[in-house]
Amino acid sequence: GFNIMFRALRDSPIETLSCDYCGIESIEVDTNYSPKLLTRLDLGSNMINTDGCHGLAKLLQGGDSTLKDLYLTDNTIDDEGVAILVAALQNNTSLTALSLRGNDAISKQGKVSLLRLVCNISSIESTLQSNHTLRDLWFKTDEEIQRHIDIAVRINNRNDYNQEAAGREKVIQTQLHSGTRAALCRLQGIDHVVYGDISPLHLPEVLSSIGRSHGQGELYNALKSSIAGVISTVNMKKCIQQLRDYHEAKIAEHRAEVHNLNAKLAAMEEKEEAEGYAVDDEIESRSNKRRRK
Repeated sequence: GFNIMFRALRDSPIETLSCDYCGIESIEVDTNYSPKLLTRLDLGSNMINTDGCHGLAKLLQGGDSTLKDLYLTDNTIDDEGVAILVAALQNNTSLTALSLRGNDAISKQGKVSLLRLVCNISSIESTLQSNHTLRDLWFKTDEEIQRHIDIAVRINNRNDYNQEAAGREKVIQTQLHSGTRAALCRLQGIDHVVYGDISPLHLPEVLSSIGRSHGQGELYNALKSSIAGVISTVNMKKCIQQLRDYHEAKIAEHRAEVHNLNAKLAAMEEKEEAEGYAVDDEIESRSNKRRRK
């Protein structure tokens, strides 16, 4: 019944559709026959499972998705269903609210997948590519995971659809804060040191951001964590400078030696020239004496 109705609404101006307590299990969606203006879909208190999530994923994929609010409260969605929705939302830029409360089959693994969706801590690049559109994300309470998700979606909300700004703020608030990064790495199963991702050329700017955002204590922790890389970079620079100075000194030394050799050659040539004149004079003198005899 729902699938037939959904197709029939293709050209309807309807923006909100509520189908609570309708016994819906699976959802078959043909994106060519979906309501074009639908922004809110409420499917709470049904029996939607993994198969239903496959259909819903079609509504969330593609650049023409219009759905902003999706309420799936009190269904039978499990970790597999969450994984399907997370994959569909990875590049979605329309959905701002998703409710999965009351889906008791979602374990900690599924909740971590939702956390990773809005703040992937595995690398700086992954954090920048997280979902920066969702502003509300609810599920059965897990206080620690929910707290980190709330922080991430608040950043999304604060930056008002500015994807780049939200990504940068998440990097500063998570990757560049040792305590937050350690907690997120533990939850997401990541054994990772953030400074390995950062070019030494960018370290001054990174450390400045840490100091501004988190204070001197965190700046000290960052320096302590990255000091080996910093020292290595500084030593390399110093070695190059010393090598350059050595060769510049050698060049000066060789130039001085060339100057001395040129002076010696000039003196020798001058002497040879003088001796040549003397020999010529002696030959001419002897020749004159013979003629007089």
